[in-house]
Amino acid sequence: MTSDDTASLIYLALLACAVGGWFIVQNRGGMAKMLQQGMIWGFLFLGVIAAYGLWNDVQRQTMNNQMLQMGNGQISVPRQLDGHYYLTLAINGENIRFVVDTGATDMVLTREDAHRAGLDVDTHNFIGTANTANGQVRTAPVRLNTVRLGDITDTDVYASVNGGEMDGSLLGMGYLEKWGRIEISGGELRLTR
Repeated sequence: MTSDDTASLIYLALLACAVGGWFIVQNRGGMAKMLQQGMIWGFLFLGVIAAYGLWNDVQRQTMNNQMLQMGNGQISVPRQLDGHYYLTLAINGENIRFVVDTGATDMVLTREDAHRAGLDVDTHNFIGTANTANGQVRTAPVRLNTVRLGDITDTDVYASVNGGEMDGSLLGMGYLEKWGRIEISGGELRLTR
């Protein structure tokens, strides 16, 4: 703490004592009422500070997975606080969360998500390769019986299972191109068929 900070702290403490002393002298007869009002204002102040501090967490929770069905064949997705767009698709009837990745060629499932979608990953041959930010990984080509997003269901959809470690599944251009129109503007992704 610098000497300027110490001087400012002493000044603010003296000012608080002077203002507090004035309130005590002015309200000698109603000290209980003054104390009650002071506590109410203190709790309101703490509530505002807590709400401000937690606002990002509240917003992240309420915006999570908010996909808006705008009409037949049109979907709108808000950008999340981390800058990505997320969609939950029903793969073979199982809900799987994807990050939209226009830089990915295919729909790429993690081993865990592929297993949840009913694919026996151990029987697939990892004969393909993919270049990722973490280097080259092996991939296994798969066919998904059904892929449903909103009111649109596609059948016999090509995808890949990543043989390496991934944080989550990727929704690449192989699936996005089926929508015909992809638009990103104003913090919103719109898919139209």
